[in-house]
Amino acid sequence: MKNKILPPSLRINITVIICLTIFVFSFLGISIHNMSENTIGEIGSAYMTGMNEQVSLHFETIIELRLTMAESIARIATGDVDSGYGTREEIEYGARARHFLCAALYSPDGGIEMIFGDPVALNHPAPFLESLQNGERKAASATGNDGDGVILFGVPCEYPMSDGNNSIAIVVGLSTQYMGETLFLDSDKSLSYSFVIREDGSYVVGNEGDSHKNYFDRLTSIFDGQDREAAACIEQLKAAINAGEDYSAIIKSGGSRHHIHCTNLPYCEWYLVTVLPFEGLDHAISGMELRWLTIVYAASFAVIAMLLYIFFRYLKLFRCQVSELKRMNTEMDVARNAAEQARKEAEQANAAKQEFLSSMSHDIRTPMNAIIGMTSLALENTDDPKRVQDYLSKIALSSKHLLGLINDVLDISKIESGKMALNVEPMSLREAMDSIVNIMQPQVAAKNQQFNVAAREILSENVYCDGVRLNQVLINLLGNAVKFTPKKGSVQLTVYQEALPEDATRVRTHFLVSDTGIGMSKEYQKVIFESFSREDNTRVRKTEGSGLGMAITKCIVDAMDGSISVHSEQGHGSEFHVVLDLERAAAPAVSEAVEGAAGAERANDVVLKERRVLLAEDNELNWEVARELLSILELELDWAENGEICVEKFKKSPVGFYDAIIMDVRMPVMDGYEATAAIRELEREDADIPIIAMTADAFSEDIQRCLSCGMNDHLAKPIDIQAVTCKLKKYLK
Repeated sequence: MKNKILPPSLRINITVIICLTIFVFSFLGISIHNMSENTIGEIGSAYMTGMNEQVSLHFETIIELRLTMAESIARIATGDVDSGYGTREEIEYGARARHFLCAALYSPDGGIEMIFGDPVALNHPAPFLESLQNGERKAASATGNDGDGVILFGVPCEYPMSDGNNSIAIVVGLSTQYMGETLFLDSDKSLSYSFVIREDGSYVVGNEGDSHKNYFDRLTSIFDGQDREAAACIEQLKAAINAGEDYSAIIKSGGSRHHIHCTNLPYCEWYLVTVLPFEGLDHAISGMELRWLTIVYAASFAVIAMLLYIFFRYLKLFRCQVSELKRMNTEMDVARNAAEQARKEAEQANAAKQEFLSSMSHDIRTPMNAIIGMTSLALENTDDPKRVQDYLSKIALSSKHLLGLINDVLDISKIESGKMALNVEPMSLREAMDSIVNIMQPQVAAKNQQFNVAAREILSENVYCDGVRLNQVLINLLGNAVKFTPKKGSVQLTVYQEALPEDATRVRTHFLVSDTGIGMSKEYQKVIFESFSREDNTRVRKTEGSGLGMAITKCIVDAMDGSISVHSEQGHGSEFHVVLDLERAAAPAVSEAVEGAAGAERANDVVLKERRVLLAEDNELNWEVARELLSILELELDWAENGEICVEKFKKSPVGFYDAIIMDVRMPVMDGYEATAAIRELEREDADIPIIAMTADAFSEDIQRCLSCGMNDHLAKPIDIQAVTCKLKKYLK
């Protein structure tokens, strides 16, 4: 037994803990009780303040509404200038229509002359008479013949009375029971109850079923024998009423408490008293205190259990965190490897760009070196026209090659920035093929190659497509085929179509470009459509190019929602396959085709000699170049330094003075677009003069913008004298 007895120190500790626990929970219970009482008081004060404000505002709204109704009845009584006073029947009808119990005229001496309803007597006539004599609106209480209370509403109004005098007001009345119901003073659902009293404590509204005739007597009965406390409370309430201040107090009587709140009301000498008994709240709070203590005791045991639960959960979480840390380390290793791979790819891409820049530096410097060298030789041999002619021919070839390199770089830059736009419009595949043949024929002939074009199974010759971009794709592919095919080799372009069962409005069009050239390695075929890619072998390095043509081709095909593939073997040539789903277009009318052919024939007969052309160009050097080149056509040129000067010269010229306008686009003061729009808006017979853009902005969207603003056609710089001749002959009459 001795071994089972607790050690003294442990017993003391347990006793101290038990006592401390009892003290803590006792203190907690007392504190909760006090806090509950304070909370009830605070809640009661807030509730009573808000309740009184709501009832007071509701009372003011009702009184304002009823006074407004009384004013409308007064307007019926006074009538207008032409018809005179309204009849008493009209006054009665107006009052009954507004649900008033009675209506009367109020004389200057305080007499009441009933228009309809039972006679009434004011309970306190002096304040009512004084307010109405001052021209104010007023509400007051009165008593009917049957002893029931009546609320009177008086508004100033002069109306003939039966004694020959004029009234100072018209008075209408409602029962106090109606006002109590309207103000919800007798609502059983409310936690509180309210009264409307006068300064002396007598009731106006709210004393139904109460044996006390005065609210101060009712307040005395609440204290139940505590006369001193009752007298002090009543004196404080009277003092607040006399001072025009709100009164709020909590009174205790036995085991019950009441919260009383009093405030004055507008348009009258009445006061709203609201009483909130605390019995229900006290009972609810006491039950809540008991439940709270029970919860506290239960929570103590729950806390211990929760601590144990948290400990084991923490242990489990710790193990999970260790596992998660291992997983994150694995993911970090994977991410590190991916970053390393990305770094290597970036280095490879950078190396490709460096290689491209090196190649481009070589490819650009080669034609530039030829241009500069041939220019120097031409200057040194000006006395030998034949040699100068040869030098100039080589300068022209090198310039065209350099322009092609620049165009490729600009194209890929525009594509990668997402600014490339397609200009989709009806086109003829036959005409496109004819144009491509005409373009490629000189290059093929120069290398003595065989060039075949085949078209088969064409379901729709006319389709919707960006013709310029399609030409660019095919010319890039054919240009490479010619470039990498040796002399006496062969290049072939095949076009065929097939129907799309799922969409009858579209047709799948295939373009095959094949050659018997040097071919490509399997490795290079995987990256051929990437920017700056060029196969690393001796024969390719000797061939000039930017390494961007295939990337541009791929981007254009992707923009057209098409596909491109390549099949090639080294030493056995290559074949590129482009597939585009194109919308069918209607064939042009026969008359239009005949008219177009006739127009082209007439264009060949146009004589440009002595035709007057206005050239808008802000760069003086460009103007001098244009003037010298166009002088070959024997045109009469007039120079405008910017768009504004161009418009002014055209406006001041006689009708028909100029035959055409060649317009630069990027100019100070007013650009070419604005100048064209201004010319088109002029009220002149020749406002439709042919306007041809001549600008370095050569993308398809730039061409479309020129046409949209009113220009007839577009020429890209540098100036091609043959292109200028063709355009002028096309539009000049």
